Amino acid sequence: MMNKPSYVKAVLFDFDGTLTKPGSLDLNIIKQAMGCPAKSFILEFIESIPDRSKREKAMSELEEFEIEAAVRSEPNHGAEELIMYLRSKGLKLGIISRNSNKSIQRSFDNFNNIKFSDFRVIITREEPVKPKPDGDGVILAAQKLGVDVKELIMVGDYLFDIQAGKSAGAITVFLDNKPGSNFLDIESDYTISHLKELENIVRLRLPLPAGKLPNDILKQFLKQFDFADQSLLIKPGVGEDITATDVDKEEVLVLKSDPITFATDSIGQYAVIINANDIATSGATPRWMLTTLLFPCGTSASSVYNVMHELSMVCRKLGITLCGGHTEITDAVTRPVITGMIAGTVTKQGLIDKQNMKPGDRVLLTKRVAVEGTAIIAREFKDRLQNLGVTEAEIKDCRQFLSSISILEEARISADSGVVNAMHDVTEGGLVTAIDELSIAGGHRIRIDMDKIQIFPQTEKICRLLNINPLGLIGSGSLLICCGKEDYKDLIIQIRKADIDVTCIGKVMEKGHGIEAFSKNAPVKWPCFEVDEIARLFSSG
Repeated sequence: MMNKPSYVKAVLFDFDGTLTKPGSLDLNIIKQAMGCPAKSFILEFIESIPDRSKREKAMSELEEFEIEAAVRSEPNHGAEELIMYLRSKGLKLGIISRNSNKSIQRSFDNFNNIKFSDFRVIITREEPVKPKPDGDGVILAAQKLGVDVKELIMVGDYLFDIQAGKSAGAITVFLDNKPGSNFLDIESDYTISHLKELENIVRLRLPLPAGKLPNDILKQFLKQFDFADQSLLIKPGVGEDITATDVDKEEVLVLKSDPITFATDSIGQYAVIINANDIATSGATPRWMLTTLLFPCGTSASSVYNVMHELSMVCRKLGITLCGGHTEITDAVTRPVITGMIAGTVTKQGLIDKQNMKPGDRVLLTKRVAVEGTAIIAREFKDRLQNLGVTEAEIKDCRQFLSSISILEEARISADSGVVNAMHDVTEGGLVTAIDELSIAGGHRIRIDMDKIQIFPQTEKICRLLNINPLGLIGSGSLLICCGKEDYKDLIIQIRKADIDVTCIGKVMEKGHGIEAFSKNAPVKWPCFEVDEIARLFSSG
């Protein structure tokens, strides 16, 4: 539904059959009069006439037919109301047609409430580029309108209109004047049977006012999502401020809430996985999710939908039910913020509590450090990285780290093994902060071999260029596991069988809290980060 850019600034219309009622210009009659083959297109046929005088005569005859048709033409149903609505929203309007400029001007004499001058741009066959079906005419119109072609909607009732729009990269809307006709194979972004339907398509791509997401839009969005979970007693809906689930058969309910504030790209994916990761460290299965979505003023409904859709798709992939929440447009934020809350279930015997860690336990680290941080930097600081000499291929590689920020699989393997005493996922503050937190929560000191900590070469490179430390960089995707010294090698084998890298980086010491860091068997200072390195990077621009 919303696979195109989330904002629209201009609308470009075909003319005959779109803004005017279809049928005023009968192409078959024109073809017969000119001797144009039935399967040929008129303009292309005229261009193919070798004799110049005959070609000019044919073009003159075509113009006469067009003027006659313009005299008979009438506004299409809803055309004038639509144009007035679009103008009231401040959108730039244009027309693109294979007709002559003169015939279009004549047609406007038959309109009551709109006129030729209401359109900032009129692209006809007199222009130096071919209007349609190539995309050059649409691109030219976008340039003259002063908008990015990706923020322009191309509306038409014929194959050429959609081909031109798609070729140029615009949002395409096919007006099927005869629903159920033979135009089903036209692959437009949207298909409508009445021009009024375009209002909703446009509305979803206009800036929203401050406040809650309008109820009619929320209702429209909720219809797109599946809430088939039988344990869900009260499902999301307009006017429903809570959700209710049936947990009668469960033993332990595990709850987790976390905001996503650093990322803007794929923020829905981050929100689900980061919260689900924490649930999984307890040995529980993530089951239900609630979200509070905050968007800055000026956000479009389409942008909101894209985030909601991403949340729904990731939840479905992980077997989590998206139960509802709250959505608001507010000047309290300057970029999208998601606060997610996930609930999971586990048996009492299966609950993993960090207080159960024991002296001698080995500390394992899955994957490598700063998986999430690497992905965020590649997605949010692309231009800066390129200026520092990072190649497009390297940036693309780092962006793909996003697919590895889940620790659900290694957490499940660890929990099922029955030999794990504690788990903690690496998040804000990076590995250093995560190990500090593990020590405090578990009530034991921890010894870390700094030489065993693995760093991706891509991460090492971008951190060096940006002068940040990967050990203090947000690191979802890595899991810390405390496992008995007799069992940790077998667990490593099991995790690696799932094609997940894992390394033993240290061991649990006596009761207390604090970190003993060693490198080459000699004590070294354990790093300290007052804020995550990603926060420092954002604050520096």
